[in-house]
Amino acid sequence: CREQGSLFLSTPFDETSADLLEAMEVPAFKISSGELTNLPFLEHVARKGRPLILSTGMSTLPEVMAAVDAIHAAGNRELILLHCVSSYPAPPEAVNLRAMDTVRQASGCPTGFSDHTVGIEVALAAAALGASVIEKHFTVSRDRPGPDHRASIEPGELSELIGGIRVVEASLGSAEKRPTVDEIATAEVARKGLVATCAIRRGELLSRDNVASRRPGTGLQPSRFPEVLGRRARRNIEEGEPLRPEMIE
Repeated sequence: CREQGSLFLSTPFDETSADLLEAMEVPAFKISSGELTNLPFLEHVARKGRPLILSTGMSTLPEVMAAVDAIHAAGNRELILLHCVSSYPAPPEAVNLRAMDTVRQASGCPTGFSDHTVGIEVALAAAALGASVIEKHFTVSRDRPGPDHRASIEPGELSELIGGIRVVEASLGSAEKRPTVDEIATAEVARKGLVATCAIRRGELLSRDNVASRRPGTGLQPSRFPEVLGRRARRNIEEGEPLRPEMIE
């Protein structure tokens, strides 16, 4: 892993294995769903002071919170929780991705998704819902013997998944609703503005007979139509000319 520039992680299932991984200087510990209710084990690993990634398959929210409390009580607050459905493979209709946000709000921890579905679509959906970590089983071939291979993705799919997640991340943006720079230019063409439908002489009243909403949207916004009606032209206005505040008395 170090030669390839990847982080090495492993999942311990007992204290001795966790101690061995600590001696190997792993940067974090991944804990499987089956150990979520093993609070003494969670406390043992938590006391090592390294980040924990804990899967929450097969659990209820109270069980998740008991695990979180045990880890925090051991002095470790570097915890990521993974929503998970412990079926191999898991049918998409059983995944319940909305529970990911429930776990996040209840625990205050960063939350991700441990995906056992076939394909990459559900993992991409989790990324769109704000998953901070995606765990996916990987194999060089689904034809190999063993229980996990058929629920795993192959090299080409892994590359596609990573690329898709990067696109999703880039598309999330901020929560602020505002036009982009490109949209501002588009709005001038796509939106309408108030224009003179015929030549209007200075002092003439503006009415529905000589003012209308037309593209492009470079004049006053159509929402200002009511305040324009009945006012007088401050100067001569040519047919088709966009109306601007300085033209109106």
